[in-house]
Amino acid sequence: MSDRDAAFADYFAARSDAMRGTAYLLCGDWHRAEDLVQTAFVKLYLVWNRVSRHEVLDNYVRQILIRTFLDERRRGWWRRERVGGDNAEQAAPSDSPETRLVLLRALASVAPRQRAVLVLRYWEDLSVEDVAALLDCSPGTVKSQAARGLDTLRGLLATTHSGIEMGK
Repeated sequence: MSDRDAAFADYFAARSDAMRGTAYLLCGDWHRAEDLVQTAFVKLYLVWNRVSRHEVLDNYVRQILIRTFLDERRRGWWRRERVGGDNAEQAAPSDSPETRLVLLRALASVAPRQRAVLVLRYWEDLSVEDVAALLDCSPGTVKSQAARGLDTLRGLLATTHSGIEMGK
């Protein structure tokens, strides 16, 4: 194994699970999340020799992941792959499984770009400026997409599950 391959394998082993969690929040399906992560890391591998700043790899991979997700969402429905059945595995334990399921379903109903902003801002805990850089948009766009996404989530949660409140 070359030094290049060893370095990539080390990075993949260290970060693929975290990226998989992010991908799951974006798409709501563990199989699709796995595909998104695999695609993102394949794209990273192809340019591994050209990546000069390894300290910013996480942001670079997140950017690839988000763009892959958004590109997939733009394809026509006849070109998307659909995986049947539910996967029983969970990313992390929750205080209330019912609450977690309701939140994940609601998040899956938010528009893809707004969902990407919500995941990056509130799950990945990135700044507005970092999200703007990853999505190649202005900080104002990130703020408006986050506000619209949160409004959509609040509306969905209010109609589907009155026991959950999203703070304003």
